[in-house]
Amino acid sequence: MPSTTSDISRRSLLAGAAAAFVTPALAQTLTPVEISQALLIANYTPVYLAQQRGLFARQGLDVSISTAGGIATVVPIILSKRAQFALSGTAPAVNATLGGGATKCIANIAGGTSLLVLARPGTSIRSLEDFKGKTIATLRFPSNTNATPKYALTQIGKLDLDQSKISFLELPPGAQMAAVKDGRADLAVVFEWDASIGATQYGLEVVYGFADVIGPNASSAIFATQQYLDANADTAQRLVNAIAEAMKIIHTEPGAYETASATAFPTVPKEAIALGSKRLLGMHSVVPRNPIISKESWDRVMTMELGTGLKQSLPFEQMVDNSFAEKATDAFGLKG
Repeated sequence: MPSTTSDISRRSLLAGAAAAFVTPALAQTLTPVEISQALLIANYTPVYLAQQRGLFARQGLDVSISTAGGIATVVPIILSKRAQFALSGTAPAVNATLGGGATKCIANIAGGTSLLVLARPGTSIRSLEDFKGKTIATLRFPSNTNATPKYALTQIGKLDLDQSKISFLELPPGAQMAAVKDGRADLAVVFEWDASIGATQYGLEVVYGFADVIGPNASSAIFATQQYLDANADTAQRLVNAIAEAMKIIHTEPGAYETASATAFPTVPKEAIALGSKRLLGMHSVVPRNPIISKESWDRVMTMELGTGLKQSLPFEQMVDNSFAEKATDAFGLKG
């Protein structure tokens, strides 16, 4: 779900939450770091928790998070050095490298497909075959809400969209739930918190999820330019250390994910946060146990994204540097 608060208010909120962990003397010694995130979205909650709990500060970093407004927009921001790290889908990192701005993905943030399908009560969607004859409301292309179901239906389900009479209704943000409610669409493909808002505010039901049918994939990651990493390896390591610790907290401290999400998304109803947090934590690989990116998840996201915003796939060995995540997991995180 895109941000419902301004960058200024969000950064102030997170800074205030972290302030209790930082003494004035420590604050003067912190290294300033900017993360440019594509959107303010539930999938990035491990980073928000690291900010709120002061984990970045304990690693000697003064981290600010700003919202670029799109998955591709983060690339020019880090290439122009207005931010040091990007938080986005992985396809933009590949496109930047293909364009001559070599980047490396250094931390897994969302390791699975968290997209969910909303429908009116009584609708049964148990398999990809059940999408036949349905009109599906999504965000406008390019968007994972549009590209991912098309990939699942055509490449996994082996369905011809025209022959199966499956159509897509592309709409601006926030309009998908209304389209299902008023009958213009049979289904809506959405992220959290829209899925739980649809269930709690619109009387709709979550009838399907793509996480299991697609499997692990490196859908969101932290990446930086190779030039920055070569000159600032220690800063990158400390950043990933904090993220590994945040993921450990999420998977070992009951309620941590929900609490961090409620702080990061103060305008989302509490019942939607509670429902969505439980759902996300229950999805296979969506909330990683540690920031290591597997080759399997990289290869799958390359297949998924090719032709839907990705110019050309690049191999795991070229695009992923797991050295930071492996050290962070050993020292601060959870293995396996």
